Amino acid sequence: MKAYLILCLILCPAWLQAQHTPEKRVVQYVNPFIGTGAVDTNSLSGSNIPGPTTPFGFVQLSPDTRDAPDDPASGYDYNDKTIVGFSHTHLSGTGVADLFDVLLMPTQGEVKLSPGKSQVSRSGYRSTFSHQQETARPGYYQVLLQDYGINAELTATAHTGMHRYTFPASTQSHIVIDLDHSLNKKRGYWECRIIDAELKVINNHTLEGYRIITGWASLRKVYFHAEFSKPFDNVVMANGNNTPYPTTLLNGTALKAALNFSTTDKEQVLVKVALSAVSIDNAKMNMAAELPGWDFDNISRQCADNWEKELSKIKIEGTPEQKQIFYTGLYHAFTQPNNIADVNGDYQATDLTIGNAPDKVQYSTFSLWDTYRAAHPLYTLLQPERTAGFINTMIRQYKTYGYLPIWQLWGEENYCMIGNHAIPVIVDAVLKGIPGINAQDAYEAIKASSVTEHPGSPFAAWEKYGYIPEDIESQSVSISVEMAYDDWCVAQLARKLGNTADYNHFMERSAFYKNLYNVKTGFFQAKNKDGNWVTPFNPLSYGGNGGSPYTEANAWQYSWYVPQNVPGLINLMGGNKAFTAKLDTFFTLANKPGDVNGNASGFIGQYAHGNEPSHHIAYLYDYAGEPWKTQYYVSKVLNELYNNSSSGYAGNEDCGQMSAWYIFSSMGFYPVNPANGIYAIGSPILKAAAITLPNGKTFSVSVKNPGKPNIYIQSVKLNGKPYTKTYITQNDIISGGRLEFIMGTKPNKSWGITPAGVPPVWGYNN
Repeated sequence: MKAYLILCLILCPAWLQAQHTPEKRVVQYVNPFIGTGAVDTNSLSGSNIPGPTTPFGFVQLSPDTRDAPDDPASGYDYNDKTIVGFSHTHLSGTGVADLFDVLLMPTQGEVKLSPGKSQVSRSGYRSTFSHQQETARPGYYQVLLQDYGINAELTATAHTGMHRYTFPASTQSHIVIDLDHSLNKKRGYWECRIIDAELKVINNHTLEGYRIITGWASLRKVYFHAEFSKPFDNVVMANGNNTPYPTTLLNGTALKAALNFSTTDKEQVLVKVALSAVSIDNAKMNMAAELPGWDFDNISRQCADNWEKELSKIKIEGTPEQKQIFYTGLYHAFTQPNNIADVNGDYQATDLTIGNAPDKVQYSTFSLWDTYRAAHPLYTLLQPERTAGFINTMIRQYKTYGYLPIWQLWGEENYCMIGNHAIPVIVDAVLKGIPGINAQDAYEAIKASSVTEHPGSPFAAWEKYGYIPEDIESQSVSISVEMAYDDWCVAQLARKLGNTADYNHFMERSAFYKNLYNVKTGFFQAKNKDGNWVTPFNPLSYGGNGGSPYTEANAWQYSWYVPQNVPGLINLMGGNKAFTAKLDTFFTLANKPGDVNGNASGFIGQYAHGNEPSHHIAYLYDYAGEPWKTQYYVSKVLNELYNNSSSGYAGNEDCGQMSAWYIFSSMGFYPVNPANGIYAIGSPILKAAAITLPNGKTFSVSVKNPGKPNIYIQSVKLNGKPYTKTYITQNDIISGGRLEFIMGTKPNKSWGITPAGVPPVWGYNN
């Protein structure tokens, strides 16, 4: 008894301390520098931003390391040595640049607003910086601008950015405002030019303005209202290379201003900048609603707390590196789409009128060719209310523009990429019963978008030939197989709504992929309108975004794109053995030098994880009786093509898709067909995961023996019962429950190989 009491006295303090140790916040695992700069030839930059933003917020305040951002599209490259300033809007993870609105930069000494023609490509106020004096976390960014000794700190609300600059003592302290900063105006995919701009001093602590600019989005209106905690002594402005001069109002197409101060040592000057796509008055309203005061630290904490709430919807157990990759991925996935509506619901519609969203949300930045695959299915699980907002936004675009978004930016359609992939996003959400969506309105929009001719969607040829001829539309193979999938999605919603004629018609179109399958070569190939195959044919030859039958891929990568009917694809290729043999070749056939383009990276044979056409392919072995090979290749991608460095992605992060692949796959499953309610099982690498569902239930995953070399499934249980299917369903997840894996070093070739264990085409009861 005495020994027991002594043991209690020894252990109790530690036990009590353990009971009162606060759980580590998940935001502490987010590393915003992941995906901000490539370091090897098998990866792209990721093109992510390190600066602060709120979940799905309008403002994304981040440093730009380039005067004319182009590549990486985020404007920030981890490998650069200088910063040109801090702009308030960015794209995160895209392959093409735009935005970069209202750049601020604190400086000291002489400032050159007009560097002259010899230096026109370089700002006169950039500064060197070091990563050793730079910090980023959700809700906060900090860097020391070494040329000036100024410490810059940033935080954000949904519509405003807040800056805190700590200056050394000087009679020549400045804050530059640059309305000329943009994507590269001299080269790139789109012509970029500023049509009009204005800077206006309201008083000695307030400045307002706007710019109207073309670029990836063809016409953007950006209005801002800025307030300063310290009155400025005077202002000089310049338009282009003209000599700066004191004024309180300037109009032009290349505007810059320097607000001049005298500062004492370590004096802090704060700036608040609110944006609107509607008007300056709305920008002021946004600031009054979200950022009336000057408490920088409190705003930063609120932003971090917002992220904590969103990221905590999934709790995981794993290695520190896995947690960093996972939660940073979830952070990137929740960075967009962006709510461009002001706090009163005003937004600029696609017809350039001012609309008002009754739910105060109008989303933009729909990178649908990427995100429909896994990011949007992730949103349906974790963000159902926002999913309804996404879809109602898409329907509003249809009502003012005539069809659904393809790639929508700043509320405008830019026609980037192929297919009509708002369709699977909408159909998936309706079939999952996401509240707040009118199914009849949704069907009207998807049907009209499937028959109305618009750029990249030649439906008359589609109906006439049963495929897209290459001599009518370039990228014909990719467009054909992707439109066939979209048609399948239209058919499923038609069936749900009892429209049998439409169901039959669109199901017939969903099988048009067969018309481009060449049985002699075993590939989907291009035909001309005369029905002849386009020659010469090289399955290793890459296409970009035109001039080839394939979009950012080759024939090898597009051979596997029939997510609506994988059994039909298997039969087309000659059955399970022929199918898996070709998959084996796909994952082992090396590229020839020069065969790839800038969107191809992260290779395992011909599999290119750095771009979306490959993302579902590793899971296809599940459908053909060899699930252990799915486990092998999924684990290989998880362990080798993601890391927690600046080059943590194998390609552009693409607005959440690259992250969503990791989030799903690390938990052990993935939506090969993102609209059929089926998730194919892969190879989980986390020790545990728990998804808190909107209905209050929890779906949890636990893994015994996780991680390398235990990459193979030995057995599975679902809700305590042995489970031999290579898939789970949407109903399994939303009903709550527990999925348990036992992993090992050698494949269990008897698990999941029965016909009943193969993922079906359809996962719903209706």
